[in-house]
Amino acid sequence: MKDYTELQVWQKARQLTNTVYSTTRAFPKDELFALTNQMRRCAISIPSNLAEGCGRNHARDSLQFFFVARGSLYELKTQFYIALDQRYLTQTDFDNAVNQLVECRRMLSGFITYFQSLPPSNR
Repeated sequence: MKDYTELQVWQKARQLTNTVYSTTRAFPKDELFALTNQMRRCAISIPSNLAEGCGRNHARDSLQFFFVARGSLYELKTQFYIALDQRYLTQTDFDNAVNQLVECRRMLSGFITYFQSLPPSNR
């Protein structure tokens, strides 16, 4: 397997994390330890779990981390909806972030399918 930093899905997840950081800078200060923190931690979890999964010695362990990363994408999407509901985001910012998130989720699901199809010696 390639170094995880060469994987497009990891690169997209990293871009999404940067989007979350820049977007949440404009959130109210009273959200710093609530929604802002939760969204940032969730976003960080995505590329981090991809990296950790790539570093595991067993395919089952790797897949577990990839599934956790995908779960974090779903969690983050919910948090974007909450931020929109609270009017912390414009509809345009929300749409841009969610489009980026959906693209990352699509790539991650494809990566998981690809990884599962590899012979055990190539995982």
